Amino acid sequence: MLEGKRIIVTGSASGMGEATLNAFVKSGANVIGMDVSDTNGKSICEKANNSGPGKCTYIHVDVSEKSSVQDSFSQALNIMGGLDVLAHPAAIQRSSDASNVKVEDWDLMFAINVRGTMLTNQEAFRYMKESGGGSIINFGSISGLRPEPSASAYSSAKGAVHSWTRTAAGTWGKHNIRVNAILPAIATPMYYAARERSTEEENLASHWRNSIPISLGQEYGDPEKDLAPVMIFFASEASKFITGQLIPVDGGQTAGL
Repeated sequence: MLEGKRIIVTGSASGMGEATLNAFVKSGANVIGMDVSDTNGKSICEKANNSGPGKCTYIHVDVSEKSSVQDSFSQALNIMGGLDVLAHPAAIQRSSDASNVKVEDWDLMFAINVRGTMLTNQEAFRYMKESGGGSIINFGSISGLRPEPSASAYSSAKGAVHSWTRTAAGTWGKHNIRVNAILPAIATPMYYAARERSTEEENLASHWRNSIPISLGQEYGDPEKDLAPVMIFFASEASKFITGQLIPVDGGQTAGL
């Protein structure tokens, strides 16, 4: 379904980025995985190459730094010869109360989650415009739609990603570039880390499980089974008439908002 597609996946060294990269390679795409965790990133690309039929190359990137994004995308384009898809799961999550969130935590959250989205999207736009179009798949969150007393900075950052996604879609549509955002409820290392940081872990885990109408009581979705097929759809031409949308992949969690 993705044979010949030239794709960059950020945050590819774990979680949703890893699952996305694997799905794209299995679908025949030429993929560049990017992350700051070089050891894991290289290992995941090697494993993906062993399974094929697509291929994977790893390149280091710090999405919060403009020069790093420009350099890594330039390397990727030299390898692939163009860009059709950017999947951008790279993000961090930290707990923070609105009453006492620290300036440094706020700035870090926005640097990686919001500035990183802007910078990677801008570079993707530049190359996609030259090649006549493409698909940018950002990652938002239900946290950007609802009050998040325990994650004020993260919630604010994801809300900004949502607004950016819609604005970029409206701006770049004339160049045949579509921009959407996935809002996932997927069990990843970030999800489990957030649970461990909670002072009421059991109550929090129960609350999250019971907030998902599909198969009530299960954990969050599986990256390979529940997220990967959606990512393939948005990377493919099957989604060519969809842009500016926030797409929950959450078992119905956002339905109660």
